[in-house]
Amino acid sequence: MFLSNYYSNFIEEVSGENFGDKYGGGSGGCGSFGVRLQCWGNSGVRCSVVGQWQKAVVWVEETSSSTSSSSQNQVAEDGVSSRESIEEVEMIIEEEEEEECDYFKGKWVYDNESYPLYKEKECSFMSDQLACHKFGREDLSYQFWRWQPHHCRLPRFNATTLLESLRNKRLVFVGDSLNRGQWISMLCLVEQAIPNTSLRFMQTNGSLSTFKAIGYNASIDFYWAPLLVESNSDDPINHRVTERIVRTQAIEKHARYWTDADILVFDSYLWWRRPRMKVLWGSFESQEGIYKEVEMLKGYEMALRTWSDWLEIHVNHSKTQIFWMSMSPTHERSEEWGGPTGSNCYNETQPITTRDYWGSGSDPNMIRVVQAAADNLRSKGVNINVLNITQLSEYRKEAHPSIHRKQWDPLTKEQLANPSRFADCFHWCLPGVPDTWNEILYAYIISFL
Repeated sequence: MFLSNYYSNFIEEVSGENFGDKYGGGSGGCGSFGVRLQCWGNSGVRCSVVGQWQKAVVWVEETSSSTSSSSQNQVAEDGVSSRESIEEVEMIIEEEEEEECDYFKGKWVYDNESYPLYKEKECSFMSDQLACHKFGREDLSYQFWRWQPHHCRLPRFNATTLLESLRNKRLVFVGDSLNRGQWISMLCLVEQAIPNTSLRFMQTNGSLSTFKAIGYNASIDFYWAPLLVESNSDDPINHRVTERIVRTQAIEKHARYWTDADILVFDSYLWWRRPRMKVLWGSFESQEGIYKEVEMLKGYEMALRTWSDWLEIHVNHSKTQIFWMSMSPTHERSEEWGGPTGSNCYNETQPITTRDYWGSGSDPNMIRVVQAAADNLRSKGVNINVLNITQLSEYRKEAHPSIHRKQWDPLTKEQLANPSRFADCFHWCLPGVPDTWNEILYAYIISFL
C-alpha cells in the first residue's frame, strides 16, 4: 500500500544502522538492509532503498503514539487500516542507478574446502599439456583459489543443471589451444554427472572434436580455428609454421561446422601476437593469389569483420547464444609484478595481489576491436556477450604449466640448464583458471535458457 496522503512533510536521509535504531530495525525493519535510505514518516514510514534491486514488505513501528483525528480520517479515506502499534507498509525500491552483478570484478579467495571442482587424475579427458601434477608439479595451491566477485557470488557449477540446459542442444567452443583448454575443463566438470561411460562418447574428425552426453542428446564440441578465419595454421596437429598467413575474408571452411550450434564460445588472440601479419587475397591453392603484409591490428579487424558478417547472416538471432572470451593473459616478464628481471612464471606459487594489475602481454587495443564488433552485432539483433576474463586471469601468474607439462620436442642443453627458457606461461593448469571461466559461462547459460 502507498501511504502518500498520510505522510507528514519531513524527509531525512539516514544510514541503515541509524534507521534501525530509530524505526525498529532488526529483521523486521528497514535497518536490516544497511544502506542509504530516504524516509518519510509519521504514523507510517516509507523507505526508498538506494542501490538495491530487491523488493520487500516490512513492518515498521509507528513513530508517533497518537495521531490526529484528521489524519485518522485521511487514512480511512485512503483505504488504509490502522493497527495499535505497527503498520504494514510497502517498501518501494527505487534505484538511482541500476547496477547488476559484475562477475568480472572481484578477488581470488583461497578455498581448499570447496575447490578444486574435480581432480586432475579423475578427468578422463585431461590433456598432457595441462596436467601439471602428473608432470611433476608438487605445489597444488593453484587448484584452491575461488574467484569472488565484489558484490555477489558466482552460482556453484552444477553439471546436471548444465546438461539439462543443454538437452537436445549443441555447445561449440571455436578457437585456439586456450579455448581447447576451456573445453577440456568443461568436459572435466560435466563428466561427474555421467559416471556411466556407456552414456557418453568422444570422437574427433579433423578440426572438430565432439563430446556427446547420450542421455541428454547434448553435444559439447571444440573446433580448431586459431585465427577464426582461414590460415595456414588450420591443421589441428601440424600447425607450426615459420610464416603465418591468413585469408581474412574467408571463414566458410570453418563456419559450416558450427553455424547450427545453439551456443557458440569464441576466442582468438594468442596467434595474432606479432607486429605484422601476411594476408592472402585468393586461395592457398591458386598461383594468382595476392599477398600483402599488414599491421597486426588491421588484420585482426579485417578477420573480425568477416566473422561478424557471417554470424549476422547465418546464425539464428532468436535461438543462438554467442560468447566471446576476452584475451587470456600471459606472464612472461616477472619484473612487471615485482619479480627478478629476465624471469617469468617459472617457480611462481602465489597470485598477484596488486589491484587491477595488467601485464604487457594483454593488448587493450585488441579488446576494443572485439568490443566494437560485438556492439555492432548486438545492434543488429545478434545475442552476443563478451566475457571479460582478462583482468581476473591477470592475477594468476602461478597457475600456468611452466615446465610441468608434456614436452613435444626434445629439450636442448640450454633449456635444461635454464628451465625458465622453456616454461609455458601461456596455457593453464587444470584444475585451475579455465574452470572459473566456465563457472562464469555456466552462469550466463543457465540465466538465458
